[in-house]
Amino acid sequence: MAPEARTPTLKPPSSSPRAWEALTPPLAEWILDAISGMGFKKMTPVQASTIPLFMGYKDVVVEAVTGSGKTLAFLIPIIEKILQLGERAKKHHVNAIVISPTRELALQIHGVLSNLLVFHGPSAAAMQPPDQDLDTMDTEQPVPTYPSPTPVIVPQLLVGGDTSPAQDLSYFLQHSPNLLIATPGRLLEILSSPHVHCPQSSFEVLVLDEADRLLDLGFKDDLQKILGRLPKQRRTGLFSASVSEAVDQIVRVGLRNPVKVQVKVRGANGEVDRRTPSSLQMSCLVAPASHKLPALSKLLSSLEPIPNKTIVYLSTCAAVDYFQHVLPSILPVQNGLAFTLVPLHGKHPPKVRSKNFTLFSNASNPSILLTTDVAARGLDIPQVDLVAQIDPPSDPKVFLHRCGRAGRAGRRGLSVIFLQPGREADYIPFLDIRKTPVTPLSAPSVVVTDQDVRSTTNAVRQTVLADRAYHDKAQRGFVSWVQAYSKHQASSIFRVADLDWEDLGNAWGLLKLPKMPELKNWDGNKSLRIDVDWKAYAYRDKKREALRIQGTRPQQDDSQPPDANSSPNKKPVKRAWSQKHDQREEREERRNKRHRKRDREKWEQMTAEERDNQRELERMIEQVKARKAEGDEQGVFEGFDD
Repeated sequence: MAPEARTPTLKPPSSSPRAWEALTPPLAEWILDAISGMGFKKMTPVQASTIPLFMGYKDVVVEAVTGSGKTLAFLIPIIEKILQLGERAKKHHVNAIVISPTRELALQIHGVLSNLLVFHGPSAAAMQPPDQDLDTMDTEQPVPTYPSPTPVIVPQLLVGGDTSPAQDLSYFLQHSPNLLIATPGRLLEILSSPHVHCPQSSFEVLVLDEADRLLDLGFKDDLQKILGRLPKQRRTGLFSASVSEAVDQIVRVGLRNPVKVQVKVRGANGEVDRRTPSSLQMSCLVAPASHKLPALSKLLSSLEPIPNKTIVYLSTCAAVDYFQHVLPSILPVQNGLAFTLVPLHGKHPPKVRSKNFTLFSNASNPSILLTTDVAARGLDIPQVDLVAQIDPPSDPKVFLHRCGRAGRAGRRGLSVIFLQPGREADYIPFLDIRKTPVTPLSAPSVVVTDQDVRSTTNAVRQTVLADRAYHDKAQRGFVSWVQAYSKHQASSIFRVADLDWEDLGNAWGLLKLPKMPELKNWDGNKSLRIDVDWKAYAYRDKKREALRIQGTRPQQDDSQPPDANSSPNKKPVKRAWSQKHDQREEREERRNKRHRKRDREKWEQMTAEERDNQRELERMIEQVKARKAEGDEQGVFEGFDD
């Protein structure tokens, strides 16, 4: 059955250099219809600069501010190049690949591509619905029977997590996709199959999105192996908001005399700044730690109109796990509606992450995404009006990416970073040196009184007192926050020694400060002057509470003689969880010493050949560990952490 013919839409000629109709060579009529249907009236500067080059025979390195339209800048040339081949790709042959550092960004690119291909009849019919369950998929369903000369685009998303490599390969063999959108780990697994072909005759384009992150050392080995499986005669594009920070590594991805595209933005002061979109206001609010949450609440209630979507950044997964329970008690209620709070971090299971990300992206009521740097880069979440950085990022490069979730594609946005008085205020001139100007927040005016602080802290503590599980989360979250704070790259600005521990304890609504090395020499009140009946403080979960009671009241073992130094009426001492952790580490160290001694003795008894085999085995084990750690750090679903 031949594809249904589409009646061309006549469009008046335009003299604007940024009109889609002004591109040379001209875009296919259905692409113009798709772009118009998606609401893009004219090209952004990065699209006007990049698309003609990439549709020609130029490799490109594109550096443009976040939200500037980079995704369409590479998807449109890919589509045009594949369709211009004139015939459908051979079975199991790949025409183009887009590599993304994270699952969420790959999903986003796949979504934009799918929206475009809906307007191309043959491709739309050939596409498998992206949300179909592989377990219930009709494995006998044939590929749509268009005539073989009819060129189509069949994309496949390769990100791991929800599917195994075997399932992804099975899908590839059945549907023969010719455009792969993938994270590095899963892509390498698929390309390693002898059934997947990227021949010189038909492979056209390779795109590295968020290139600076992909070129980090953690991805270098996988990228080199991927590039080794691709033909050298191809078009290659690198796209990012900060390519310049990885320029010294660009040669490693095989670009040949690339054209560098930098889209610069003129700021309000007239100076050219290529890092920040003009529609984004980046501000700072300097206040003690205990003022941050009440300030956030006042900011949300003061903005007009009410922010439709807000992203609140914390430094660690454990902090998100804690604050997701206590923030609702202090957030404002607008027009009778409470903000919907959605948590998202790298230690969530893949299905939870996908569900929560979709929930926030599609929310119609005012919503807040409480997250870590897992949602800092590349994601194009619609209608984000406010970004609040409660914790500054450990890596200053991430600051710009966090801010860029708002103010995208010309939409006005506000980003506010919260800093404590003292050395932390030096972060502002530090950012200015990095060509990222931040100004004090003046509109709206946010004034926090002592009464606001007391009211917020009391509200948080009342929530924590309702369930001992929240106290446990608070303790773990606070320790993880201190550890992250100590690892700031700008260590001269963020100094643990300068922290006000009592104010921080109140800011978190802690019932007491946890036992940790940083507090060893602090002579303050670790109980924070809070009276808690720890014996009666219970878990809401009945099973957990029963275990706690059993743990604090162990039965007397009559087979053992009593301790001569103990009183028969003395209650068992409960040790802090951090102390137990230290003791576990000591036991682990002793165990490792025994293992090292045993390994050394075994090594001395080996022959030269056995030692060579052992070295090779250890090298392979280290490669496996490095790949797992790499996935944990970068946030792909093969293993994703912050």
